[in-house]
Amino acid sequence: MTQDTTRSAELLTRRKCAVPSGVGIFNTATAVSAQGAMITDADGRELIDFAGGIGVVNAGHCPAPVVKAIQEQAAKFIHTSFNVVTYEVYIALCEKLGALLPHGDHTKAFLVSTGAEAVENAIKIARQATGRQGVLCYTGGFHGRTMMAMTLTSKVNYKLNCGPYAPEVYRLPFPNFYRYGSGLTEAQFVDQELKRLHESARNVVSPGNLAAIIIEVVQGEGGFNVAPAGYLKGLREFCDEHGVVLIFDEVQSGFGRTGRWGSYEHFGVLPDLSTWAKSLGSGMPIAAVVGRADVMDSAGPSTIGGTFIGNPVCCAAALATLKYMEEIDINAKGVHVGGIIRKRFERWQDQYPQIGDVRGLGAMMALEFVKNGDPQQPDAETCLALQTACAQRGVILISAGTHGNIIRILCPLVISDELLNSGLDIMEQELHKILH
Repeated sequence: MTQDTTRSAELLTRRKCAVPSGVGIFNTATAVSAQGAMITDADGRELIDFAGGIGVVNAGHCPAPVVKAIQEQAAKFIHTSFNVVTYEVYIALCEKLGALLPHGDHTKAFLVSTGAEAVENAIKIARQATGRQGVLCYTGGFHGRTMMAMTLTSKVNYKLNCGPYAPEVYRLPFPNFYRYGSGLTEAQFVDQELKRLHESARNVVSPGNLAAIIIEVVQGEGGFNVAPAGYLKGLREFCDEHGVVLIFDEVQSGFGRTGRWGSYEHFGVLPDLSTWAKSLGSGMPIAAVVGRADVMDSAGPSTIGGTFIGNPVCCAAALATLKYMEEIDINAKGVHVGGIIRKRFERWQDQYPQIGDVRGLGAMMALEFVKNGDPQQPDAETCLALQTACAQRGVILISAGTHGNIIRILCPLVISDELLNSGLDIMEQELHKILH
């Protein structure tokens, strides 16, 4: 059978005919089954998954306790709508999230279906809590594709011809030390960016009209840029000074990915609200807004909600996922997997000047390709060539960044050392071919 007549090729052809072209294709892999960190494609080929469904399967594909929980809940009832009929599994999940992710003395949680929906509702809560309208966000940020979330999202190509966008949204440069910190120490760079933040009160938006500041502590789609600790502390102080709700978007960085339940835990800075999704349900569509009870309770009756908020099957999957994560110590796995990846990436960086930066937190690791060692000259060609070459050898990679010049690793954290190193070996071999 030729490549053009494989089952995978047939599926991609059918996709082209039946699915709008606006639905992105980040990789041409197919799937008929998946387990752990492996995907089996439509032709029976086994693929090493370094994308994890864009960071959704931290606990692996189809963990047995989660599959069992889904089956058992589906046999009881699949839907009632929590607005209409209260069910315990929703409440139990909110209680669990509050225990794992305390936001002050009293924490509450609210469940929805997607990360974008969580962001939309977090903004609504912040506006009601403050009586203000403005929202400040950052370049390089990704917060979803619904109207407010898309407005907050920075990448222009993701929202071409989709306007008009939501009003009262303002944007500052993300404190990207690698890209913009040339000639400065990190402390000097943080001072510079905090000065920019305070100046924004005069030349961007009045804090008196600012409901919220939303930021990814580690940017996902933006390229795994980690906000400096000093900046996050200064941001918290700014929000406290002006009565602004601080929102951390942990949709991609949560649940063990950085070696903690949330990336903000590395920095000792507590948000007022936070948004969560992706690996919360091991692939089932569930997301959450978690926050200080007094802020969460600012939302008026029926101003937040929806038909599918906290679907019971998804809640059961999330509870089983969190229990399984605790049992296997998912955070320790994040640290371990991240250490192996970082060591390999840093070795490659010493060999190839085209690798401008190696960065990340825990197992949220990235390689940035540049030309002439210059952060201002992104090299998307090398990045795409590596993705393509690895795909041909059975390793699923995805890129990131405004310029598409960053490889991000989001493999399941349950991956074995042997399989992880096999995937990294293939990356290393293909990188050698491309750059020599």
